[in-house]
Amino acid sequence: MSQAELVLFLEASVRLGIPLALAALGETISERSGVINIGLEGSIIGGALGGALGALAFESAGLGVVTGAAAGVLAASVFAVFAVWLGADQIITGTAVTIGGLGMTGAIYQARFGVTGTELSLPTLAAVRVPLLADIPIVGSALFDQAPTAYLAYLLAPTLWYFLFHTPYGLELRAVGEAPDAAEAAGVRVLLVRLATTLFGGLLAGIAGAHLALAHAGTFAENMSAGKGFIAIAVVVLGRWNPVLVLLAALFFGAASALQFFLQALGLDLAYQIFLALPYLLTLAALAGWVGRARAPAALALPWESKR
Repeated sequence: MSQAELVLFLEASVRLGIPLALAALGETISERSGVINIGLEGSIIGGALGGALGALAFESAGLGVVTGAAAGVLAASVFAVFAVWLGADQIITGTAVTIGGLGMTGAIYQARFGVTGTELSLPTLAAVRVPLLADIPIVGSALFDQAPTAYLAYLLAPTLWYFLFHTPYGLELRAVGEAPDAAEAAGVRVLLVRLATTLFGGLLAGIAGAHLALAHAGTFAENMSAGKGFIAIAVVVLGRWNPVLVLLAALFFGAASALQFFLQALGLDLAYQIFLALPYLLTLAALAGWVGRARAPAALALPWESKR
């Protein structure tokens, strides 16, 4: 691989990893409070459609990101009401939200653009080049000549890490995910914390979806989330519920996805399905070898009812 090819590979890795990073960072906070949002896929596809419609309506990619974030929160709020507020099974509720999100966005898209759809040309998020940093050899352009949403992920990872492990509010949040009864006895409003973290996860998943439509693809297509919500949940596990490690894990999966395109471009005499499976195989290998016995929050996915 030449230096030019390496630079292109790294740029593609970051582009493919950023939406996963955004969704996984939000899911990290949600899972730390004891809520696993399997409906993350619904928030991502909702954010993609919301971002596309918002960008078209306001003729602004920036406002498209805002509407995409709102759509992500809307999908997460449905999950939060049933799974957190009413205590329904989180896995079943999340699955329903995912299926509903995929179906609803498809129906809205067809209603707006016809049954056969139409090729959308959306306002896109232009790359923002950071002076000096973008000139670093090899990695500079890959990391510091990206859409604004990429820098949001860079800033969120250390900020959320500091919040979780070095602030009283982060301690309360982690207590809710480990021992909600003890947290309530100490005066923490468990349901409020879980509702807030679930909506925050939906917010970032919506931004991830908007990034897909406005920075990555420049258009919207039905089912364009392509399982990224489920992959983001795997990224959280790979990152051991640590925001900084989650960002690195998302970039690793982005690199694995970019590798499949690079190998296909070499024209190797292999079935293309092998290349498509490569990112998932690498992720499974990393989960098996790196995560080991990493312990999830003790109350993760367990229903909880206030004792008061």
